[in-house]
Amino acid sequence: MVDVLILAIALSMDSFAVSIGLGAKHTTPPASLGLMSGLYFGAFQGLMPLIGYLGGKGLLGWIDVYAPWVAFVLLALIGGNMIREAFSDKIEEDIADITHRAMLTLALATSIDAMAAGFSLNLLAVNPYLACGIIGITTFIFSFAGVYIGDRSGTLLESKAEFSGGVVLILVGLRILLGQ
Repeated sequence: MVDVLILAIALSMDSFAVSIGLGAKHTTPPASLGLMSGLYFGAFQGLMPLIGYLGGKGLLGWIDVYAPWVAFVLLALIGGNMIREAFSDKIEEDIADITHRAMLTLALATSIDAMAAGFSLNLLAVNPYLACGIIGITTFIFSFAGVYIGDRSGTLLESKAEFSGGVVLILVGLRILLGQ
């Protein structure tokens, strides 16, 4: 279960970083923006790994021997992308008004990697539904808190959160590759 919590925290860093940026740049009251951010990001981050898990479950029989390598490559690519994004311009800078449509777009954009990471749940000895629930709740908490942190500190921590999440995902992939 520790692996799931580490994966949940790492996957939530993308949403956390975006939430920090949203809190720093927008005039929407932090409580309502935090709730909106937490609900959208938490729901998508919880649902997408389940889709990845179910898709990976069908493929697992065909690629069973290579599954640790596939999980490692997917997590390394996701982690590398998060590290790269930590040094680039952010999506939320282009959004002037936080609407439900904007939040839906941000939630989808930040959760695509969680779908690929969901494949790795096939290789961990966990209940995938519980794991996805933990990922969703963890992301809700981090996103809600991220808005408040952004409101108080600006964007100072935004790229550091995304960078740290990327490094952790790569390390989780290595752990799977090396046999847990």
